[in-house]
Amino acid sequence: MPRPQPTLAGIEVPAEHDPLRDSSLYFNRELSQLDFNFRVLAQAQDPQVPLLERLRYLCISCTNLDEFFEIRAGTLRHAQELGLTAHADGLEPTAVLNRIHDRAADLVAAQYECWNDVLRPALGDAGVRVLARDAWTPRQTRWLRAYFRDEIMPVLSPLGLDPAHPFPKILNKSLNIVVVLKGRDAFGRDGNLAIVRAPRSLPRIIQIPERISGGAHDFVFLSAVLSTFVDELFPGMEVKGAYQFRVTRNSELLVDEEEVDNIALALRDELVGRGYLRAVRLEIAEACPKPIVRTLLENFDLPENAVYRINGPVNLNRVIQVYDLVGRADLKFPPFQPRLLPGIEGMFERIAQGDVVLHHPFDAFTPVLELLRQAAEDPNVLAIKQTLYRSGKDSPIVEQLVQAARNGKDVTVVVELRARFDEEANLGFADRLQEAGVQVVYGVVGYKTHAKMLLIVRREGRKLRRYVHLGTGNYHSGTARAYTDLGLLTARPDIGNDVHQIFQQLSGLAPAIRLKCMLQSPFTLHAGVLMRIDREARIAREGRPARIVAKMNALNEPQVIRALYRASQAGVRIDLIVRGACTLRPGLPGVSENIRVRSIVGRFLEHSRVYWFGNDGAPELFGASADWLERNLLRRVETCFPMLDPEVAARVTDEAIDNYLADNLNAWELQPDGEYLKLVPAEGTPPHSAQAALLARLCG
Repeated sequence: MPRPQPTLAGIEVPAEHDPLRDSSLYFNRELSQLDFNFRVLAQAQDPQVPLLERLRYLCISCTNLDEFFEIRAGTLRHAQELGLTAHADGLEPTAVLNRIHDRAADLVAAQYECWNDVLRPALGDAGVRVLARDAWTPRQTRWLRAYFRDEIMPVLSPLGLDPAHPFPKILNKSLNIVVVLKGRDAFGRDGNLAIVRAPRSLPRIIQIPERISGGAHDFVFLSAVLSTFVDELFPGMEVKGAYQFRVTRNSELLVDEEEVDNIALALRDELVGRGYLRAVRLEIAEACPKPIVRTLLENFDLPENAVYRINGPVNLNRVIQVYDLVGRADLKFPPFQPRLLPGIEGMFERIAQGDVVLHHPFDAFTPVLELLRQAAEDPNVLAIKQTLYRSGKDSPIVEQLVQAARNGKDVTVVVELRARFDEEANLGFADRLQEAGVQVVYGVVGYKTHAKMLLIVRREGRKLRRYVHLGTGNYHSGTARAYTDLGLLTARPDIGNDVHQIFQQLSGLAPAIRLKCMLQSPFTLHAGVLMRIDREARIAREGRPARIVAKMNALNEPQVIRALYRASQAGVRIDLIVRGACTLRPGLPGVSENIRVRSIVGRFLEHSRVYWFGNDGAPELFGASADWLERNLLRRVETCFPMLDPEVAARVTDEAIDNYLADNLNAWELQPDGEYLKLVPAEGTPPHSAQAALLARLCG
């Protein structure tokens, strides 16, 4: 199938004459994404947030930074080697990597300052102690030594480095200790350096029994135990130093789909070596001597700006285990019970009455699971079709699809094998589905299937009726309690036919068709967004009120940004709620002074995508699986679905747009210079948290 070409709405000025292509009008995506983690870290630093939740935010910022290096920095280094050109911001890959190092170093310093100076002491005061080596009592030390000998030492395989024992392969993000030795071993070999690798089987956080420690919640890092007792691994030799380190590797799997016969087999082969791909970052103990750091950099083929000296454990994100191990409700967010849709016992009848919108996590994900369960058991259901991008381990969705196939339904599932970090899980449940008789499709070569769709065909009397679920998030019960997302349940014939046509494209070789209600990447969504932005600009130029509000995770598509700039110049009032990376520069006189960009960081991860266009008094409202990124609009299969029911549209506008624009507690506003400023309630204005308001309103 030929690759679709992007279609523009309106007329674009030639590049050489277009001032809106000036690189100074664009932020760098990677640096903008990196800055998001400072906003996450701010939650860890906020004394108004429960203490263990602050610890969780710290760990999220660390995990996010890991993923940033695995994907974004890894891709940049690849681009650097290939000599690829700069993006709209004009920065070459080498310049971006240098800036990443400086900005990431600031973030790392802030993370460890938060841990060492704020959270660790505060947790200790609250009776949750993560004990440093110099704080161990003699009794604790004796117990930890015995634990090391009984539980840790038997599974360690220290490796002395010499011509017969070259530097070992180091697994991505694994905990390691480089040991400096003096003396001779049993074979008379001079000691120099040794590597101690911590196997995955070892817990990274060790809880000391209360009878030993005197505290119900006393913990130590495995890295501290290894560093303290590592001398027992080298009897007769003197340990001059032991320094923990961790290497982060590029984790982006590169499979040329057009050159392989079977993408599933190709991905399985790639996954075997994923943990040993090109290194992109080295984290090393702060006190490690420079010669050893140079040795490690040479071994991993890393430049000087890839090393980060760490004042604490190199795997700080592992302290998240403390959050799970400590049952202190007073140190966590209050629990909540999502609202359950009435009439759930008869989902087909409920949807037939009218469209239903679910706003997760405030509305339970149960109706989606129940719809699929009822479809699997209903003798009138003939066919079920679904896309799966991420579904989680032991997914109830997969179980119901298997059951439906066993009950004789025609079940087709489009599995996206290239869902980053979920490839192995997706391969596993794809095999299980096929064994149960489900027709499994791996999407379209060259395009990730990121759309979230469920289609059920049911016989009702003498007619067939289609029931549809469309979502902004994944079919994953766990993330449905942690991410904000929207789901639409509908039996509208036009939407049902559109979804049917998309599935035909994905599972067969159907031609590109213009859908009646929905927009679809890579065919009509990009052009549809541009057309609607240009329409608002035209309305403004004609002297009538014009408005755009869009909520998404990230924004970087240059043509969309230029269209937004032109709309701003025409007088359109534009509000963008962008959680993460945003390369548009707001508030520039004569260019973007009518554009406001805010990021919401709260209890739940903001994940819903909503587009609202004023349309001269007849607003258009869409939910979507797509951010306004180049990849989503041009190189993925995405869906954008209209909210056609007036009550549904009013609810989504109220909850997902107006509510978030009123947030003055969890909102950060992007400034023209790229800095994000935390909003505070103006004098006389009541404080408002969008997420807290929804919890109070919907969860009671």
